[in-house]
Formats: sequence, structure tokens, C-alpha cells
Amino acid sequence: MSTLLIKNAQVVVTMDDHRREIMDGGLFIKDGFIEQVGESDQLPTKADQVLDLTGHIVLPGLVNTHHHFYQTLTRVVPEAQDANLFHWLKTLYPIWARMKPEDIRISTKTALAELALSGCTTASDHLYLFPNGSRLDDEIEAALEVGVRLHASRGSMSLGESKGGLPPDSVVEDEKQILKDSQRLIEAYHDSTPGSYTQIVLAPCSPFSVTGDLMRESAALAREYGVQLHTHLAETEDEVDFTIKKFGKRPVAYMEEVNWIGSDVWFAHSVYLNDEEIGVYADHDCGVAHCPSSNMRLASGAARILDLTAAGVDVGLGVDGSASNDGSHMIEEARQAMLLARLRAGIKGASRSGEENAPIMSARQVLELATRGGAAVLGRKDIGSLEPGKAADFTAINLNRIDYAGALHDPVAAVIFCAPVKVDYTVVGGKLVVKEGKLTTLELPKLIETHNQAAARLLNG
Repeated sequence: MSTLLIKNAQVVVTMDDHRREIMDGGLFIKDGFIEQVGESDQLPTKADQVLDLTGHIVLPGLVNTHHHFYQTLTRVVPEAQDANLFHWLKTLYPIWARMKPEDIRISTKTALAELALSGCTTASDHLYLFPNGSRLDDEIEAALEVGVRLHASRGSMSLGESKGGLPPDSVVEDEKQILKDSQRLIEAYHDSTPGSYTQIVLAPCSPFSVTGDLMRESAALAREYGVQLHTHLAETEDEVDFTIKKFGKRPVAYMEEVNWIGSDVWFAHSVYLNDEEIGVYADHDCGVAHCPSSNMRLASGAARILDLTAAGVDVGLGVDGSASNDGSHMIEEARQAMLLARLRAGIKGASRSGEENAPIMSARQVLELATRGGAAVLGRKDIGSLEPGKAADFTAINLNRIDYAGALHDPVAAVIFCAPVKVDYTVVGGKLVVKEGKLTTLELPKLIETHNQAAARLLNG
């Protein structure tokens, strides 16, 4: 039995059902789970480890609901810098086809290190190509070394160019092999117990890269084993046009046809939804991974996040791939989400309405998306807030820094409104992954050097 006491934080943002913000607060943690949350003088005075967080804000660990770790190896590739989604993919597919197992491992460590340094404690990754012997196992093993919780999505592409799909035939797989490997991974790694570090998700890549048969069979397999389903959907107008031309339906209607609507499904992006489709999501408890930086980077558009949340749809944040963002900073993603929602509201005329309470996103609303919203999207009841019984996942930021000078009238809002910063502590299951701004589980200089060598090798063929 091990205990950890967190005390004297300037404010603890619980994100519990009452959204309590506790001044001079702290946590008492036993064996990786929270036992008590409250003011510091109400907590035990002794523990195996005591962390005095005077001057810090403590937040629930941030939850990243959509990523492609391997793309850290192809950031800012010149030919892909100014392309929309389909052209961007066409440019990068041949480069990604050169990846090897060691590239999957090093990119996983790099992406998770960056996420941890921005306060992320749980990340979902979507790996959908497996060239040269690469396996999802490579990612899972690397993530365990970093110490961040992972929802490892067994992605897939089976519809190559020769069959009317977008990806080249060189990066697609046989559907029987995809399903066989999906079953193997679930049986080998999926852990649904509270506080689990590894969960498997089945995630055919997109409507333009797999067949309807694979979508249906993946859904049946996932439901047999009780794991979640994930895919990209309605990300761009090109995708909507492709789906109508290929299947005779808009993306959401196509998902209904292939049995991909339900509380065990979440979709990345969902930029191009109409009112009826938002209603389908709400009626069937589908979740959304909102990726504002990527949507802006690829000129895809701005998702209707306030409309989705108003309808009761669970929404989380995703940094998306590191070749379409090109970073993995969760606090920055939260800030971008708030600003993009406000921009969209302004374009619609909310800022000119004259109403005192115009419908624009607040800092606390977006912080909720980044924490308990993401937990709901991933189907996790053990993370997303700081309260007794939950996993001891949190992040802490020292407020005494130039970035927040003059902004401490409201420290909670300052984290989102002010320029994004690296966090000082990231704790997962009561274990320090980031301590005093430095990773404890990896040697960062060596990681960066090895990663850059791998990236250069990949781009140079």
C-alpha cells in the first residue's frame, strides 16, 4: 500500500458533478486512486510521499481522444504544408509506407512525452497502417514505458486505389487478416478494469479507405468483446461528396447502414453535420473527438461544437496527427477549441446580437471538454475528474510565471486564455510522469535525437 498527499494548491479544479474549485486544496491518494479531496487542513497530514503545491493550480488529467502518434515523424513536410486533407494524405501515404516497427515505438514515445508535458494523462491513438512488420503491439509496449494511459485503436485500410478508395494499394491490408489481428489484440491487451493503462479500440480508418463489409464485421467483433469503435467521419466536404458518390448516402446515414451508430462509437472531427445528423448522435449517444488545430491546418472547417454539446452529445478534444497539427499540446488544443468556437459564433452574428449572454464558449466549458468530456467519449468512468474513487490522474501548473502575470484574478480561466505553457507535474495513477517540468520516465535529449534520426531516414527513403 502506498500513499501520496497533495497539499496547499492555490486551487484544485475538481470537475466533479458540482464543478467544485477548492482554494488551498489537496488530494489524498492511496494505491493509485483518490481517497479524499478537500481543503488542505481537512486532509491527512502524513503519507509515504508528500507534494507541497503552494502556488499551483491542480487540474484533472487531460484526455486526448484522437491522435496519430506515428505522424511526429512527418511534421511540416514541405509538399504537405499547404494541402487540404485528400492531397495531404496522397503526399504522405508513400512516406508512411516506409515505416518500421522501431519507427512506431519512437514516435509513440515522442508523442506521449509531448502530451504528458502538456498535462495529458490518457490518450487515444489511431494507428491504421502497419508496413514492414509493424504492429499495434509496438505502440502499446512503448506507451507502457512512458506511463500514460493508452486507448490503442487498431485502425485499418482495405480499400485501395484499385478498388475505388483513396490510399495506394501498398498500404492496405486483407480484411480477414485485419479482423484476425483485431481479435488477437483484444484478447492479449484489453483491460476494462478501473485504472487500466491499456484498452483496445477497433477503428477502420474512414469511409473512403475501407469497405462496408469491414465496417460491419468490425462492429460485430467489437460488440462481441465489449470494446469501443472509432473512425474519422464528416471531416471535409470532399469526404461528404465521396461518400454520396460511392455509397449513395451522407456519412452519418452510411454509418447507420453499417451498424456504426451507438454509445460505443465515437467519431473524429464531425465537421459537416446538419441538424438531423446532430440529432442522430444525440439520440444514440455517439461521441465526438473535436480536433480544432487540425481542422484549421487543413482548411477543413469548424465543427458545430456548441450545437453538439447543447444537444447532449459527449465531446472531447483531440490534438489529431502530428503531421496535421503539428504538435501534441493539450492545453493549446483547449485554447484553440475555445477560440474557434468563438470565431464561429461571431461569424453567425452572436457577437453582434447585443445579448449579454451571447452563446460563446467559456474557458471552463472547454476545460470540461478536455477532462470529463474526453473521459465520457472514451467510455471511462474512472478518470476525468478529481473525486474519491477515481484514478489519481492530475496535472499541476505553477502560477508564478510570466505567462500569467496580471491574470490571477481567475487562475482557472488563465490556463485557457493565456498562452499555452508546459505543465510542472503530470501524475498518472499516483505516479509522477512529469516532475518539476521534466519527464521522469524518459531521457528527453536522447529521445529527440533518436526521433530526428528516424524522421530523416523516413523522408530520405
